Amino acid sequence: MDIPSRTDPDTKTRTDVYRTITDKIIAAIERGAGTWIMPWHGSNLARPQNACTGNDYHGVNVLALWAEACLARYTTGWWATYKQWQQAGGQVRRDEKASTIVFFKQLDRDEADGEADGEDGDNRRIRLVARASRVFNADQVDGWEPPVRLYPYGSASAILSVQTLVHACGANIRHGGNEACYRIPEDLIEMPPIDAFVGTLTSSATEAYAATLLHEHVHWTGARHRLDRGFGDAFDKKSYAAEELVAEIGAAYLCADLGVSNEPRPDHAAYVAHWLELLKDDPKAIFIASRLADKAATYLHDLAAAP
Repeated sequence: MDIPSRTDPDTKTRTDVYRTITDKIIAAIERGAGTWIMPWHGSNLARPQNACTGNDYHGVNVLALWAEACLARYTTGWWATYKQWQQAGGQVRRDEKASTIVFFKQLDRDEADGEADGEDGDNRRIRLVARASRVFNADQVDGWEPPVRLYPYGSASAILSVQTLVHACGANIRHGGNEACYRIPEDLIEMPPIDAFVGTLTSSATEAYAATLLHEHVHWTGARHRLDRGFGDAFDKKSYAAEELVAEIGAAYLCADLGVSNEPRPDHAAYVAHWLELLKDDPKAIFIASRLADKAATYLHDLAAAP
């Protein structure tokens, strides 16, 4: 999945999409670095939705739009292209700036000419080329009223949803001590007792416990006999920070899906510099991390939904 070394219009466009989105996420991370607030933190932070289709955004587009909302201080999670807003009965205000998201267009071998971003299980290459799309937030639009979103943040039903998912996954969880972690050799999640967690103005102690437990479950999915993210037994600091980024994003997706306010954890402050270094060195890193996080969240949802 390396970016081709030659320069042509497709390669330049593709690189610009990766860099544009990555730079926006970096800016949002740098803004909150002093307070540990990342673009995926906050109360009532639902997945962004398309205002015309009602569909949720996925993968890196979730992070990209959370970052845009963080930087521009948008108050809604509704987005759409200029034409889609017109179809929905709204009008983007004059001089409003669009936000960039990405979609992947599949090309045949001749069209792609070696520009591949993925491949299937046989010898035939699947040609996927990144393309940019421009969207606007509902705060930039006149004449459109958002539907009521039924996200019971912090409610008993939201906490029950987390408990149901965790029970269905069947991970080995041990409570005690003062550290939350996933122990690879024992395939074990360690959690402090629930009364060790504290609430904030926007998140209860129970939510803080639930968000941390979801974070450790994302780590749990990476084991060799599950999604096999290849973290093995020996991390260096860079690869460990990359796995922590996957767990952070995956937990944020799960919190958004289940209605749990996701607050920053000061103990993760040590990773922020590594995350920024990773993203600045490789504009595709956040695309990979968000894809792996989405895959982990889907894996856990599927376990919870299994009969």
